[in-house]
Amino acid sequence: MQFRSMLSAAALAASGLLVAPAAAGAADASTTAVACTYQRSGNHWVCITPGAFCPAAAHKKYGYAKVTNRKYRCTLTSGDIRWRWHRA
Repeated sequence: MQFRSMLSAAALAASGLLVAPAAAGAADASTTAVACTYQRSGNHWVCITPGAFCPAAAHKKYGYAKVTNRKYRCTLTSGDIRWRWHRA
């Protein structure tokens, strides 16, 4: 579990390094992704992070990823002990 946390932290640090030297046009696109907030919109959720835990209100509901805008569903698979966003 600790290794996963370190890996996530490294990925976040690397993504921050890639955004800083970006050109002005590319910075606008990254700002849009960062400005996206995880929220419920009717029967679906927006700005979800694939693989992340999902709240009880989202169980068996659909959500759209904040970066790729792909469709995911909050499900409990056999190997999980908590509900997560999985590709629909």
